[in-house]
Amino acid sequence: MKKSYLTENKLRKGSEIMVTLKARTFNIGGVHPPDNKHYTASKPIKRAPLPDTVTVPLTCMGGRSAPAKLVVRPGQEVKTGQLIADLAPKGFSAKVHSPVTGKVLMVKKAMTVIGGWTDMVVIKRTSEDVWAEGILTEPQEPPDDPKQLLEMVKDAGVVGMGGAGFPTHIKLSPPVPVDTLIINGAECEPFITADHRLMVEKPEEIVKGTLVAKRILGVDRVYIGIEENKPDAIEAISKAAEGTGIEVVPLKTKYPQGSEKHLIYAITGRMIPSGKLPMHVGVVVQNVATIYAIYEATYLRKPLIERVITITGSGINEPSNLLVRIGTSVRTLIDFCGGLREGVSKVVAGGPMMGRAMVSLDVPVGKACNGFVANIDLDWVVSRDISPCINCARCVDHCPMGLAPTWLARHIKAGIIDGMESVLDCIECGTCVYVCPANRPLLQFIRVGKAKVLAKLKK
Repeated sequence: MKKSYLTENKLRKGSEIMVTLKARTFNIGGVHPPDNKHYTASKPIKRAPLPDTVTVPLTCMGGRSAPAKLVVRPGQEVKTGQLIADLAPKGFSAKVHSPVTGKVLMVKKAMTVIGGWTDMVVIKRTSEDVWAEGILTEPQEPPDDPKQLLEMVKDAGVVGMGGAGFPTHIKLSPPVPVDTLIINGAECEPFITADHRLMVEKPEEIVKGTLVAKRILGVDRVYIGIEENKPDAIEAISKAAEGTGIEVVPLKTKYPQGSEKHLIYAITGRMIPSGKLPMHVGVVVQNVATIYAIYEATYLRKPLIERVITITGSGINEPSNLLVRIGTSVRTLIDFCGGLREGVSKVVAGGPMMGRAMVSLDVPVGKACNGFVANIDLDWVVSRDISPCINCARCVDHCPMGLAPTWLARHIKAGIIDGMESVLDCIECGTCVYVCPANRPLLQFIRVGKAKVLAKLKK
């Protein structure tokens, strides 16, 4: 890896270098795991069948948000797109809408794709779609007023669809001035191609959604960053963006290029200090799927009730990119893709770097789910023996946040939490595990440590 310690005014866009940041190293180089996107990169998005039953989470942010306030009751008939839960009285939340036309059966605690439990609404579908009032079948130009546009995004229940699930109406109203909007089309996670196909098939809509977000924020500079391994997406978005003032930025193919902090640095050269957010350097980042949801919210008055996901891997009979209703069972979608091949022992929610092994397939797709990967490659799925740390420092050299993962993991395993706030800078990219020759579960320990530190800070 090329290492140069340079001042900010000498940095190049997308350059593979390292710069110092608060006595730590900010690693821009990344790693290059096999992307394995060939399974689905050329496969058009197809619509999954309407599910018989949906189980719709009332929380976002991986279950960490406040649950939305239920506005329907068991036994009530609901239409597709109808509001079923409003904003929570306190805390971050997003509105929730019915993904189908049917009858509300119950509200219950149910498991999420990553194994946590949260409140969910179960709806039995009773017919084909009967759309709620106000949802358009043909796009109409939205209003010019930024406040009205922001209200439409809020009413649609849009959240960050790149994985975080943070309410978009909050992210689009930062408490500090910003001057730059970046649309994240990197999709650096191996196997996943949902964003890729969305950019290829819906470029005009993504550009229109980008201009809506630009209008809401009132910024002058807008970039769409796309990794170079998606030339068809770069071409489609570039053509759609002609004359709009939006700059399409081809990015080096490396991991974790799609991380907000690294994407911002690659495009603008701005570095986000420890403990700060993109808005603190004048930037807001939105995922392309979120931008498409913003387009639908403002041009079609359509709430976020469906999204594109990738079902892929050597363990899937028919790897596919699917447009699915929120709340659909993962098992139903895998069955629609021909089911699992013989020998599959693990299905991962998300990609192999940041994803998590699933406890059950009988869990619903949430707003922030982007894909599921099943493999029969033994090197990928079989648990390997964990060896003692040999102090090789590979995890330190490759950590994109300049942390010392092995040091953090040792302290967390020993129950030492005091003074460990730096663990919160971890973006959970999995690079440390990928490069560790001893097969140590560094990321798993760090996730535990982050949860404990956050719980302590809330006290």
